Amino acid sequence: MYEEILPQIITTNDTKLLLLVLDGLGGTTNENGVTELEAANTPNMDALARAGSCGLHRPVGYGITPGSGPGHLGLFGYNPIKYQTGRGILEAFGVGMQVNPGDLAVRGNFATLKDDLIVDRRAGRIPTELCRKLVAKLREHIKQIEDVTVDIEAGKDYRFAVVFRGPDLSDKVSDADPQIVGKPPKPAEPLAPEAEKSARIVNKFIQMATEILADEHPANTVLLRGYATLPDIPKYEEKYKLRALGIASYPMYRGLAKLVGMDTPPVGETIDDEIALLREKWNDYDFFFVHIKKSDSYGEDGNFEGKVKIIEEVDAQLPQILDLAPDVIVITGDHATPSVLRAHSWHPVPLLMKGRYTFADDARKFSERECAKGILGHIPAEAIIMLMLADAGRLLKFGA
Repeated sequence: MYEEILPQIITTNDTKLLLLVLDGLGGTTNENGVTELEAANTPNMDALARAGSCGLHRPVGYGITPGSGPGHLGLFGYNPIKYQTGRGILEAFGVGMQVNPGDLAVRGNFATLKDDLIVDRRAGRIPTELCRKLVAKLREHIKQIEDVTVDIEAGKDYRFAVVFRGPDLSDKVSDADPQIVGKPPKPAEPLAPEAEKSARIVNKFIQMATEILADEHPANTVLLRGYATLPDIPKYEEKYKLRALGIASYPMYRGLAKLVGMDTPPVGETIDDEIALLREKWNDYDFFFVHIKKSDSYGEDGNFEGKVKIIEEVDAQLPQILDLAPDVIVITGDHATPSVLRAHSWHPVPLLMKGRYTFADDARKFSERECAKGILGHIPAEAIIMLMLADAGRLLKFGA
Protein backbone atom coordinates (compact mmCIF):
# COMPACT_ATOMS: atom_id res chain seq x y z
CA MET A 1 0.00 0.00 0.00
CA TYR A 2 2.83 2.40 0.87
CA GLU A 3 5.76 0.71 -0.83
CA GLU A 4 6.80 3.74 -2.88
CA ILE A 5 7.26 6.08 0.08
CA LEU A 6 8.13 3.64 2.84
CA PRO A 7 11.92 3.75 2.27
CA GLN A 8 11.78 7.53 2.70
CA ILE A 9 10.06 7.51 6.07
CA ILE A 10 11.04 4.27 7.83
CA THR A 11 13.44 4.65 10.75
CA THR A 12 14.68 2.63 13.70
CA ASN A 13 14.66 2.90 17.49
CA ASP A 14 14.57 0.54 20.45
CA THR A 15 10.79 0.06 20.66
CA LYS A 16 9.10 -3.35 20.89
CA LEU A 17 6.05 -4.19 18.76
CA LEU A 18 3.84 -7.22 19.42
CA LEU A 19 1.17 -8.71 17.16
CA LEU A 20 -1.02 -11.29 18.94
CA VAL A 21 -3.14 -13.20 16.44
CA LEU A 22 -6.03 -15.40 17.56
CA ASP A 23 -6.61 -17.37 14.37
CA GLY A 24 -10.19 -17.06 13.12
CA LEU A 25 -11.04 -14.64 15.94
CA GLY A 26 -13.91 -12.88 14.19
CA GLY A 27 -17.42 -14.29 14.17
CA THR A 28 -21.03 -13.56 13.42
CA THR A 29 -24.11 -13.78 15.63
CA ASN A 30 -25.49 -17.19 16.55
CA GLU A 31 -29.08 -18.16 17.39
CA ASN A 32 -28.74 -16.20 20.64
CA GLY A 33 -27.56 -13.09 18.82
CA VAL A 34 -23.95 -13.12 20.07
CA THR A 35 -20.52 -13.98 18.73
CA GLU A 36 -17.91 -16.08 20.50
CA LEU A 37 -15.92 -12.98 21.44
CA GLU A 38 -19.03 -11.31 22.86
CA ALA A 39 -19.84 -14.42 24.92
CA ALA A 40 -16.31 -14.76 26.30
CA ASN A 41 -15.28 -13.38 29.68
CA THR A 42 -12.29 -11.22 28.75
CA PRO A 43 -11.59 -8.69 31.52
CA ASN A 44 -7.97 -8.10 30.46
CA MET A 45 -8.70 -7.53 26.77
CA ASP A 46 -11.67 -5.35 27.74
CA ALA A 47 -9.48 -3.16 29.96
CA LEU A 48 -6.95 -2.86 27.14
CA ALA A 49 -9.74 -1.94 24.73
CA ARG A 50 -10.91 0.87 27.01
CA ALA A 51 -7.35 2.22 27.22
CA GLY A 52 -6.52 1.83 23.54
CA SER A 53 -7.95 2.17 20.06
CA CYS A 54 -10.34 -0.28 18.43
CA GLY A 55 -11.68 -0.95 14.97
CA LEU A 56 -12.42 -3.66 12.44
CA HIS A 57 -10.22 -4.85 9.60
CA ARG A 58 -10.85 -6.51 6.26
CA PRO A 59 -8.19 -9.15 5.53
CA VAL A 60 -8.50 -8.90 1.73
CA GLY A 61 -11.60 -6.96 0.72
CA TYR A 62 -15.36 -6.69 1.05
CA GLY A 63 -17.10 -10.02 0.69
CA ILE A 64 -13.85 -11.96 0.15
CA THR A 65 -13.28 -14.99 2.37
CA PRO A 66 -9.52 -15.30 2.94
CA GLY A 67 -7.40 -18.35 3.48
CA SER A 68 -4.84 -18.32 6.25
CA GLY A 69 -2.05 -17.26 3.89
CA PRO A 70 -3.69 -14.06 2.61
CA GLY A 71 -5.06 -13.35 6.08
CA HIS A 72 -1.62 -13.36 7.66
CA LEU A 73 0.21 -11.63 4.83
CA GLY A 74 -2.23 -8.73 5.20
CA LEU A 75 -1.49 -8.54 8.93
CA PHE A 76 2.23 -8.59 8.18
CA GLY A 77 1.75 -5.55 5.91
CA TYR A 78 1.84 -7.21 2.48
CA ASN A 79 -0.87 -6.80 -0.12
CA PRO A 80 -2.40 -10.30 -0.12
CA ILE A 81 -3.53 -10.01 -3.75
CA LYS A 82 -0.15 -8.89 -5.03
CA TYR A 83 1.74 -11.49 -2.99
CA GLN A 84 -0.32 -14.61 -3.63
CA THR A 85 1.42 -17.65 -2.21
CA GLY A 86 0.47 -21.31 -2.50
CA ARG A 87 0.04 -23.17 0.76
CA GLY A 88 2.63 -25.75 -0.20
CA ILE A 89 5.52 -23.34 0.32
CA LEU A 90 4.16 -22.42 3.75
CA GLU A 91 3.84 -26.03 4.85
CA ALA A 92 7.32 -26.84 3.56
CA PHE A 93 8.91 -23.86 5.32
CA GLY A 94 6.90 -24.63 8.44
CA VAL A 95 8.40 -28.11 8.79
CA GLY A 96 11.90 -26.85 8.07
CA MET A 97 12.29 -28.02 4.47
CA GLN A 98 14.61 -26.33 2.00
CA VAL A 99 12.86 -24.91 -1.06
CA ASN A 100 15.06 -23.68 -3.89
CA PRO A 101 14.22 -21.74 -7.05
CA GLY A 102 12.57 -24.17 -9.49
CA ASP A 103 11.32 -26.55 -6.77
CA LEU A 104 7.62 -27.34 -6.47
CA ALA A 105 6.28 -27.44 -2.89
CA VAL A 106 2.95 -29.11 -2.16
CA ARG A 107 0.74 -29.55 0.88
CA GLY A 108 -0.49 -33.07 1.58
CA ASN A 109 -3.25 -34.65 3.66
CA PHE A 110 -3.50 -38.28 4.63
CA ALA A 111 -7.04 -39.40 3.78
CA THR A 112 -9.35 -42.43 3.85
CA LEU A 113 -10.35 -44.20 0.64
CA LYS A 114 -13.23 -46.72 0.68
CA ASP A 115 -14.99 -48.30 -2.31
CA ASP A 116 -13.15 -45.85 -4.59
CA LEU A 117 -14.54 -42.85 -2.69
CA ILE A 118 -12.83 -40.38 -0.34
CA VAL A 119 -14.77 -40.86 2.90
CA ASP A 120 -12.52 -38.77 5.18
CA ARG A 121 -10.25 -36.01 3.86
CA ARG A 122 -8.26 -35.94 7.13
CA ALA A 123 -8.01 -39.68 7.89
CA GLY A 124 -9.78 -39.28 11.22
CA ARG A 125 -7.33 -36.51 12.18
CA ILE A 126 -4.60 -39.06 12.89
CA PRO A 127 -2.07 -38.03 15.55
CA THR A 128 1.24 -36.48 14.58
CA GLU A 129 3.17 -39.55 15.78
CA LEU A 130 1.34 -41.77 13.26
CA CYS A 131 1.80 -39.14 10.54
CA ARG A 132 5.57 -39.31 11.09
CA LYS A 133 5.56 -43.12 10.76
CA LEU A 134 3.54 -43.00 7.54
CA VAL A 135 5.78 -40.31 6.07
CA ALA A 136 8.84 -42.44 6.88
CA LYS A 137 7.18 -45.32 5.03
CA LEU A 138 6.52 -43.15 1.97
CA ARG A 139 10.01 -41.66 2.07
CA GLU A 140 11.53 -45.15 2.03
CA HIS A 141 9.72 -46.13 -1.18
CA ILE A 142 9.30 -42.85 -3.10
CA LYS A 143 12.62 -41.20 -3.79
CA GLN A 144 12.34 -40.26 -7.45
CA ILE A 145 9.67 -40.01 -10.16
CA GLU A 146 11.03 -39.67 -13.69
CA ASP A 147 13.84 -37.08 -13.40
CA VAL A 148 12.31 -35.48 -10.30
CA THR A 149 13.54 -36.23 -6.77
CA VAL A 150 10.97 -36.34 -3.99
CA ASP A 151 11.39 -35.01 -0.43
CA ILE A 152 8.64 -35.63 2.14
CA GLU A 153 8.31 -34.31 5.71
CA ALA A 154 5.62 -34.83 8.33
CA GLY A 155 3.64 -31.86 9.55
CA LYS A 156 1.10 -31.75 12.36
CA ASP A 157 -1.72 -34.28 12.74
CA TYR A 158 -2.69 -35.58 9.27
CA ARG A 159 -0.67 -33.03 7.27
CA PHE A 160 2.62 -33.39 5.45
CA ALA A 161 4.64 -31.49 2.87
CA VAL A 162 6.27 -32.65 -0.37
CA VAL A 163 8.99 -30.87 -2.33
CA PHE A 164 9.56 -32.03 -5.92
CA ARG A 165 12.99 -31.10 -7.32
CA GLY A 166 13.74 -31.29 -11.01
CA PRO A 167 13.62 -29.41 -14.31
CA ASP A 168 10.57 -27.73 -15.84
CA LEU A 169 8.23 -27.84 -12.83
CA SER A 170 5.25 -25.50 -12.58
CA ASP A 171 2.73 -24.59 -9.88
CA LYS A 172 -0.10 -24.18 -12.40
CA VAL A 173 -1.74 -27.45 -11.37
CA SER A 174 -5.27 -28.09 -10.07
CA ASP A 175 -5.75 -29.51 -6.58
CA ALA A 176 -5.81 -33.31 -6.42
CA ASP A 177 -8.52 -33.13 -3.78
CA PRO A 178 -12.31 -33.44 -4.29
CA GLN A 179 -12.75 -30.99 -1.35
CA ILE A 180 -15.80 -32.93 -0.04
CA VAL A 181 -16.32 -36.51 1.11
CA GLY A 182 -18.31 -39.09 -0.83
CA LYS A 183 -16.54 -38.26 -4.07
CA PRO A 184 -13.87 -40.26 -5.94
CA PRO A 185 -10.25 -39.08 -5.85
CA LYS A 186 -9.66 -36.13 -8.13
CA PRO A 187 -6.53 -36.25 -10.30
CA ALA A 188 -4.32 -33.22 -10.70
CA GLU A 189 -4.74 -31.44 -14.02
CA PRO A 190 -2.44 -28.95 -15.75
CA LEU A 191 -3.82 -25.41 -15.81
CA ALA A 192 -1.28 -24.38 -18.45
CA PRO A 193 0.69 -26.32 -21.07
CA GLU A 194 3.93 -25.94 -19.12
CA ALA A 195 2.35 -27.75 -16.14
CA GLU A 196 1.65 -31.07 -17.89
CA LYS A 197 4.77 -32.65 -16.44
CA SER A 198 4.02 -31.43 -12.90
CA ALA A 199 0.47 -32.81 -13.02
CA ARG A 200 1.79 -36.16 -14.23
CA ILE A 201 4.39 -36.30 -11.44
CA VAL A 202 1.77 -35.41 -8.80
CA ASN A 203 -0.65 -38.10 -10.02
CA LYS A 204 2.11 -40.70 -10.09
CA PHE A 205 3.06 -39.77 -6.52
CA ILE A 206 -0.55 -40.23 -5.36
CA GLN A 207 -0.79 -43.58 -7.14
CA MET A 208 2.43 -44.83 -5.56
CA ALA A 209 1.44 -43.54 -2.10
CA THR A 210 -1.95 -45.25 -2.30
CA GLU A 211 -0.30 -48.54 -3.18
CA ILE A 212 2.20 -48.22 -0.33
CA LEU A 213 -0.55 -47.31 2.18
CA ALA A 214 -3.02 -49.99 1.04
CA ASP A 215 -2.83 -51.93 4.32
CA GLU A 216 -3.02 -48.83 6.53
CA HIS A 217 -6.20 -47.57 8.16
CA PRO A 218 -7.62 -44.95 8.27
CA ALA A 219 -4.77 -43.26 6.34
CA ASN A 220 -4.69 -45.30 3.13
CA THR A 221 -4.33 -42.55 0.53
CA VAL A 222 -3.19 -38.95 0.15
CA LEU A 223 -4.58 -35.70 -1.22
CA LEU A 224 -2.31 -32.97 -2.63
CA ARG A 225 -3.03 -29.27 -3.05
CA GLY A 226 -1.56 -25.82 -2.61
CA TYR A 227 1.21 -26.06 -5.22
CA ALA A 228 3.80 -23.33 -4.92
CA THR A 229 7.19 -22.28 -6.19
CA LEU A 230 9.53 -19.97 -4.28
CA PRO A 231 7.98 -16.46 -4.29
CA ASP A 232 9.83 -13.18 -4.60
CA ILE A 233 8.71 -11.29 -1.50
CA PRO A 234 10.61 -8.56 0.40
CA LYS A 235 11.79 -9.60 3.86
CA TYR A 236 10.72 -7.92 7.09
CA GLU A 237 14.07 -6.43 7.99
CA GLU A 238 14.45 -5.03 4.48
CA LYS A 239 10.90 -3.68 4.26
CA TYR A 240 10.29 -2.46 7.82
CA LYS A 241 13.76 -2.43 9.41
CA LEU A 242 12.49 -4.77 12.11
CA ARG A 243 14.24 -7.79 13.55
CA ALA A 244 11.21 -10.05 13.70
CA LEU A 245 10.38 -13.24 15.59
CA GLY A 246 7.51 -15.56 14.70
CA ILE A 247 6.09 -17.79 17.45
CA ALA A 248 3.64 -20.44 16.28
CA SER A 249 3.07 -24.08 17.20
CA TYR A 250 1.55 -25.04 13.83
CA PRO A 251 3.94 -25.49 10.89
CA MET A 252 2.00 -23.45 8.35
CA TYR A 253 2.14 -20.31 10.48
CA ARG A 254 5.85 -20.74 11.11
CA GLY A 255 6.08 -21.05 7.33
CA LEU A 256 4.25 -17.77 6.84
CA ALA A 257 6.55 -16.02 9.31
CA LYS A 258 9.64 -17.54 7.71
CA LEU A 259 8.40 -16.53 4.25
CA VAL A 260 8.67 -12.84 5.20
CA GLY A 261 12.01 -13.26 6.94
CA MET A 262 11.06 -13.77 10.57
CA ASP A 263 13.09 -16.12 12.73
CA THR A 264 10.97 -19.11 13.73
CA PRO A 265 12.55 -21.18 16.53
CA PRO A 266 10.79 -24.37 17.63
CA VAL A 267 8.13 -23.99 20.30
CA GLY A 268 5.89 -26.32 22.29
CA GLU A 269 2.19 -26.96 21.79
CA THR A 270 0.61 -24.77 24.45
CA ILE A 271 -0.03 -21.07 24.93
CA ASP A 272 2.23 -21.29 28.00
CA ASP A 273 5.03 -22.59 25.77
CA GLU A 274 4.58 -19.71 23.34
CA ILE A 275 4.63 -17.09 26.09
CA ALA A 276 7.72 -18.68 27.63
CA LEU A 277 9.52 -18.40 24.29
CA LEU A 278 8.34 -14.81 23.91
CA ARG A 279 9.80 -13.91 27.30
CA GLU A 280 13.04 -15.75 26.54
CA LYS A 281 13.58 -13.89 23.25
CA TRP A 282 12.22 -10.48 24.28
CA ASN A 283 15.57 -8.70 24.31
CA ASP A 284 16.69 -10.08 20.94
CA TYR A 285 14.05 -8.72 18.55
CA ASP A 286 11.99 -5.62 17.70
CA PHE A 287 8.81 -7.26 16.39
CA PHE A 288 7.01 -10.30 17.75
CA PHE A 289 4.25 -12.31 16.03
CA VAL A 290 2.47 -14.72 18.38
CA HIS A 291 -0.06 -17.10 16.85
CA ILE A 292 -2.91 -18.92 18.62
CA LYS A 293 -4.41 -21.68 16.47
CA LYS A 294 -7.26 -23.37 18.32
CA SER A 295 -9.71 -20.47 18.11
CA ASP A 296 -9.86 -21.23 14.38
CA SER A 297 -9.98 -25.01 14.85
CA TYR A 298 -12.98 -24.81 17.16
CA GLY A 299 -14.71 -22.41 14.80
CA GLU A 300 -14.26 -24.83 11.92
CA ASP A 301 -15.62 -27.66 14.10
CA GLY A 302 -18.74 -25.63 14.91
CA ASN A 303 -17.75 -25.65 18.59
CA PHE A 304 -18.97 -22.29 19.92
CA GLU A 305 -18.06 -23.03 23.54
CA GLY A 306 -14.64 -24.38 22.61
CA LYS A 307 -13.79 -21.18 20.77
CA VAL A 308 -15.06 -19.12 23.71
CA LYS A 309 -12.80 -21.05 26.11
CA ILE A 310 -9.70 -20.51 23.97
CA ILE A 311 -10.39 -16.76 23.85
CA GLU A 312 -10.78 -16.79 27.64
CA GLU A 313 -7.54 -18.76 28.05
CA VAL A 314 -5.63 -16.18 26.01
CA ASP A 315 -7.21 -13.39 28.05
CA ALA A 316 -6.09 -15.05 31.27
CA GLN A 317 -2.51 -15.18 29.94
CA LEU A 318 -2.50 -11.60 28.68
CA PRO A 319 -1.06 -10.06 31.89
CA GLN A 320 2.12 -12.12 31.39
CA ILE A 321 2.51 -10.56 27.95
CA LEU A 322 1.75 -7.06 29.18
CA ASP A 323 4.35 -7.47 31.94
CA LEU A 324 6.95 -7.32 29.16
CA ALA A 325 5.77 -3.74 28.51
CA PRO A 326 5.55 -3.76 24.70
CA ASP A 327 5.54 -0.25 23.29
CA VAL A 328 2.74 -1.23 20.92
CA ILE A 329 0.50 -4.30 21.11
CA VAL A 330 -2.17 -5.34 18.63
CA ILE A 331 -4.68 -8.12 19.29
CA THR A 332 -6.70 -9.34 16.33
CA GLY A 333 -7.35 -12.31 14.03
CA ASP A 334 -6.31 -13.17 10.50
CA HIS A 335 -9.93 -13.70 9.44
CA ALA A 336 -13.31 -14.65 10.90
CA THR A 337 -14.24 -18.28 11.54
CA PRO A 338 -17.81 -18.22 12.89
CA SER A 339 -18.79 -21.51 14.50
CA VAL A 340 -22.25 -21.14 12.96
CA LEU A 341 -20.57 -21.41 9.53
CA ARG A 342 -17.93 -24.01 10.47
CA ALA A 343 -15.60 -22.25 8.02
CA HIS A 344 -13.64 -19.09 7.28
CA SER A 345 -15.85 -16.15 6.35
CA TRP A 346 -15.83 -12.65 4.90
CA HIS A 347 -16.93 -10.90 8.11
CA PRO A 348 -14.77 -8.04 9.45
CA VAL A 349 -12.29 -8.90 12.18
CA PRO A 350 -12.10 -7.11 15.55
CA LEU A 351 -8.92 -5.11 16.11
CA LEU A 352 -7.43 -3.72 19.32
CA MET A 353 -4.28 -1.58 19.46
CA LYS A 354 -2.59 -0.09 22.54
CA GLY A 355 0.50 2.07 22.38
CA ARG A 356 1.90 5.16 23.97
CA TYR A 357 -0.12 7.51 21.79
CA THR A 358 -3.24 5.53 20.90
CA PHE A 359 -6.59 7.32 21.11
CA ALA A 360 -8.75 5.99 23.98
CA ASP A 361 -12.07 5.74 22.16
CA ASP A 362 -15.65 4.74 23.01
CA ALA A 363 -15.19 0.96 22.85
CA ARG A 364 -15.88 -0.51 26.29
CA LYS A 365 -15.19 -4.16 25.46
CA PHE A 366 -13.18 -6.16 22.96
CA SER A 367 -15.91 -7.45 20.66
CA GLU A 368 -17.15 -6.97 17.12
CA ARG A 369 -19.94 -4.60 18.14
CA GLU A 370 -17.75 -2.49 20.41
CA CYS A 371 -14.86 -2.41 17.94
CA ALA A 372 -17.29 -0.98 15.38
CA LYS A 373 -17.42 2.13 17.60
CA GLY A 374 -13.65 2.48 17.62
CA ILE A 375 -11.54 5.36 16.30
CA LEU A 376 -9.64 3.09 13.89
CA GLY A 377 -12.80 2.47 11.86
CA HIS A 378 -12.88 -0.19 9.13
CA ILE A 379 -9.41 -0.56 7.65
CA PRO A 380 -7.53 -2.98 5.40
CA ALA A 381 -5.40 -5.46 7.32
CA GLU A 382 -2.20 -4.26 5.67
CA ALA A 383 -2.63 -0.82 7.30
CA ILE A 384 -2.21 -2.29 10.79
CA ILE A 385 1.58 -2.55 10.68
CA MET A 386 1.79 1.08 9.54
CA LEU A 387 -0.23 2.21 12.55
CA MET A 388 2.01 0.15 14.83
CA LEU A 389 5.15 1.65 13.31
CA ALA A 390 3.76 5.17 13.62
CA ASP A 391 2.84 4.79 17.28
CA ALA A 392 6.29 3.32 17.95
CA GLY A 393 7.97 6.38 16.44
CA ARG A 394 9.37 4.37 13.54
CA LEU A 395 7.84 6.50 10.75
CA LEU A 396 9.17 9.95 9.89
CA LYS A 397 7.05 12.79 8.51
CA PHE A 398 6.35 12.45 4.79
CA GLY A 399 7.03 15.51 2.68
CA ALA A 400 7.96 19.08 3.55
